Amino acid sequence: HEKGAFTGAILARKGRFEQADGGTLLLDEISEMTLALQAKLLRVLQEKEISPVGGSATIRLDVRVVATTNRDLEQAIADGQFRQDLFYRLNVIALQVPALRERREDVLPLAEHFLCKYRRRDRPARRLGDAVRRHLLAQRWPGNVRELENLIERACLLGRGEEIQLEDLYPCLTAPPAAAAAAALADDFSISLDQPLTLDEMERRLIL
Repeated sequence: HEKGAFTGAILARKGRFEQADGGTLLLDEISEMTLALQAKLLRVLQEKEISPVGGSATIRLDVRVVATTNRDLEQAIADGQFRQDLFYRLNVIALQVPALRERREDVLPLAEHFLCKYRRRDRPARRLGDAVRRHLLAQRWPGNVRELENLIERACLLGRGEEIQLEDLYPCLTAPPAAAAAAALADDFSISLDQPLTLDEMERRLIL
């Protein structure tokens, strides 16, 4: 927008497209964009120009656009949540990034990378124990790389020894989630039928 374009616009401000002129602009989670904004984006991509709010001139652009999504855009089109013309404008070169569980060979290198990223200068370098390595390779990773990163960051912050152990990954549990869940189920189903239970206690066990 230009200076004075609206109340509070005390200075002119370049938008993201203008800032990215001659380079690349990443539109993360494109599927979350409103239909009204999709229409404006489509015009920018087609005309390769923008008009700042409060200005009279148009600005020509040369921007490479990369858009990401974790949703099925073709299904979103069928549901009326995404414009078909914008989809075809963006879908020139499509890259499918497989989930982390489908590329197990990346798990340990990524874990080692995050160990370096979250290394604390006041502590010795950390390393992954053998049990932790086996555990990381066995996980399903529904949260993908972000989940793995959070897990390693937590271990770096809370772990005490030079070698990261399973208890460093899950400091609030006495066992990793899969083992803890299995143990809880075993405990629940070993209750004798004549053991009195309140409704609140039964509800708590069912939720667990």
